[in-house]
Amino acid sequence: MADAGSYRGVDRLGAGQLAGLLPDPAGMRPAYRHLAQAIGELILDGRIALHVRLPAERELAAALRVSRATVTAVYDLLRESGYALSRQGSGTWTALPEGRALRGVARYMRAADTAIDLTKAAPAMPEDMLRDALAAAAPLLAEHTRTAGYHPYGLPELRAAVAERFTRRGLATVPEQILVTSGAQHALSLVLGLLGRPGDRILVENPSYPTALDAMRRARLATVPVPVTDSGWDAAITESTLRQAVPRLAYLIPDFHNPTGHVMPEQERGRVLRAARASGTWLVVDESLAEIALDVPPPRPFTAHAAPGATGQVITIGSMSKTHWGGLRVGWLRAPSKLVTELAAQRVASDMGGAVLDQLVALALLARDSLPARLETLRAQRAALVDALAEHLPHWTFRLPPGGLSLWADIGEPVASPLAERALDYGVRIEAGSWFATDPGVFEQRLRIPFTLPPAALREAAARLAAALASPDLTSASAASRPRWVA
Repeated sequence: MADAGSYRGVDRLGAGQLAGLLPDPAGMRPAYRHLAQAIGELILDGRIALHVRLPAERELAAALRVSRATVTAVYDLLRESGYALSRQGSGTWTALPEGRALRGVARYMRAADTAIDLTKAAPAMPEDMLRDALAAAAPLLAEHTRTAGYHPYGLPELRAAVAERFTRRGLATVPEQILVTSGAQHALSLVLGLLGRPGDRILVENPSYPTALDAMRRARLATVPVPVTDSGWDAAITESTLRQAVPRLAYLIPDFHNPTGHVMPEQERGRVLRAARASGTWLVVDESLAEIALDVPPPRPFTAHAAPGATGQVITIGSMSKTHWGGLRVGWLRAPSKLVTELAAQRVASDMGGAVLDQLVALALLARDSLPARLETLRAQRAALVDALAEHLPHWTFRLPPGGLSLWADIGEPVASPLAERALDYGVRIEAGSWFATDPGVFEQRLRIPFTLPPAALREAAARLAAALASPDLTSASAASRPRWVA
């Protein structure tokens, strides 16, 4: 393993920055243990990057208004637990303990236990659907094996199919405007890497998709949050933020927003587009959930609301993950053709092009209109979850989303994180609302509850969550870390 000396020249975390992420140590006993635990959680959550130099002890003590001895004890405990490395003359650096995984990675790994997993809002794929798609792809794959197999823009026929899909939804598109990617997250990372620079501002909804937020942090962008409340977006706030902050980029999920389920009204879309154009902001619109329309017609593409000739700084990203299967790893972005060329050059440096077989399977799936049956299944699963919550947790409230894959439940008190921790002991994995926040410590009254599992599993999950909530030691569990602290 590399030691701290290997990371010279990597960014340093300022004392004020770190203090702003930590809880107030006043009244904590012992303060050093609580502070060390909080720093460890921030590292595992990805809110503090690895291999970053921590503030000098004296500076952090002043920022936290504690003694230097307290900070010395904090750093000692971090080193003992593997969350920090030090070398005399080089300072103290963040690290990852042996056997631990960053939460952004761990949440996507298959759990070793048999818990009901409510951390992923993504559907499974029926076996017959995959079997048919593979059968359709097989003869086409044989033709492609006679070539080198590199397609940095994506398979031409898949680019054409995605372009036609945009056109059918109301936004005229040609294949040259499409870049096929390894999922929507890959598309977002490519855009952030090309258009963003460390320190640039990016407007983002609060709450938002946590993996997207993590990509922004890793690109060292400064997030500028705008609220998405129980009433949805406030276009005036978004306009004002664009005008005053003048962010380089903005990331929006206007269709069945993750996690709230809201759909941005059409008139607000036009206002946001005009405001972004006036501020020179690149809009990155995530439409991964746009076709998961359960009670309303699917919204038109966001860019279709732009004035003629005013679409030059709008990038739309999407994928097969929510409509078909996350394991397929096929997504795309729609952008001006010149930008698509630049993004293709950027992606060659990392993966040279997506897997041909996956793209042929995606092409076969897009050619078969299986979405109506999938939506019917999701409606039944949503109804089962709603009924189960009404039976077992009747005091929880939520707005029934007209589409998407999850409920954004208000559990009535700020115990979401300890409840998620306690739920593990009852066989349920779930994300607290704070995981979707731009800043720590908020949305602790919220849980995102996906309805992508079979009805029986959702009913059992609700019963187990009720049992976990009734646990007599839940209040004391609020001081426990999540993920569990290893000292």
